[in-house]
Amino acid sequence: MRYECNNPSIIPHELVEMGLDGITTTILECKRCQLHENATNKVIMRGGKHPKVLFVGEAPGKNEDETGIPFCGRAGKILDELIDYMGLKENEYAIINTVKCRPPNNRKPTHKEILTCQPFLYAQIELLNPKIIILLGNTAEKAFCFSSLNWGKKVSTPDGKYFIKIYHPAALLYRRYLMEKQKEMIEINKDLWQKMI
Repeated sequence: MRYECNNPSIIPHELVEMGLDGITTTILECKRCQLHENATNKVIMRGGKHPKVLFVGEAPGKNEDETGIPFCGRAGKILDELIDYMGLKENEYAIINTVKCRPPNNRKPTHKEILTCQPFLYAQIELLNPKIIILLGNTAEKAFCFSSLNWGKKVSTPDGKYFIKIYHPAALLYRRYLMEKQKEMIEINKDLWQKMI
């Protein structure tokens, strides 16, 4: 999968050839940036291997670092609620993050850290091959070469995929009033995954 970027180093042919298991092994061994130094567990993915919808989050938090499972804490419960609202079955979605190690004190990953982990992210997307990619917040958007996406408005790519940016579930923990707006974004776009076989 290629996006409108002029950086050939992010086209992960070798990673794609390894398959998902090979990517997992490579991530577990990765020491390309300092984030690995304090990681209890690398956080790679959860969900189906042939999803209709792929959710891309920001970075692992404390609970994720302890378990190695994406979105398993309080924000994860909000995300699960949204997935139920979308009507997706367990094998119809997958969840990954832009970076695979928890940044110290749950800070946002830096631009350099996102770029360092970007080949893993792109290779995962290539192999999972979702039709719809939902970016959970602005940080997830920064892992792709978009200037700026409008909240809840789908954007199609030349390879027939759709990107949609919605609020990160953690934002909804503290601003529950955004939940209705989040559901409106889902309602506007639900035909995309409901019509898929």
